[in-house]
Amino acid sequence: MARHKKLQSPEEDEPGLDISSLIDVCFLLLIYFLVTSQIVKKEQELSTSLPSTAPSETPPELSPMLILIEGNGNISLKGEVGDVELMESDSDVRELPNLSQRLDLHKSVADTASQKALVQIRVDGDAVQQRVIDVLNALAGAGITEITFTDFQDFDG
Repeated sequence: MARHKKLQSPEEDEPGLDISSLIDVCFLLLIYFLVTSQIVKKEQELSTSLPSTAPSETPPELSPMLILIEGNGNISLKGEVGDVELMESDSDVRELPNLSQRLDLHKSVADTASQKALVQIRVDGDAVQQRVIDVLNALAGAGITEITFTDFQDFDG
């Protein structure tokens, strides 16, 4: 008599996927990106007032400070008699210490006169946007919220 081996049928299990190692890899990637990412400082929120379309009935006694932002990064102030004074020339410096000092002085003079400190900004078409943001941050640091952007004719006129 020959022996016949009875073939054993393999158990019919559903094939499974072990995802525990996948979860470990996902957590490691998450930790890696959290550790290596840099937190970028957001720009200061500026509570500025936009000018109205109609001029006010009473002109301000204190004339507005006129700031010129040039295409090469220079920031200048225009005086009462038309002279232009260079405040900041290094476009890599973001803090603008000279301008901030003058803005603080302008704000204190306006507060002494019980008026709002007014500032007009003229931006050259070739100026970098970051330089405008630096000036707006300096204005926010001085507490000046009355800001108007002006064109070339208003600035020179």
